Amino acid sequence: MKKFMVVEKFKPGCIEANYERYNSQGRMFPDGLHYLNSWVNKELNVCYQLMESNDIELFYEWFKKWDDFVDFELVPLD
Repeated sequence: MKKFMVVEKFKPGCIEANYERYNSQGRMFPDGLHYLNSWVNKELNVCYQLMESNDIELFYEWFKKWDDFVDFELVPLD
């Protein structure tokens, strides 16, 4: 499995709606995309997620489910 850092920058005014969706629907990862750990900055507007997958396209499938609230950056680590 290849590791990736996903940097999520919450769009202004969207943090509450983002967490409402998360609390009602979970992370909504497609099969084959695996969450390892995450950290949020002290301002609570950026989340760093360590993840892994053998298929980079799964990230873009997942991003589409959240891009109304979040701007994503995908950084390969391996």
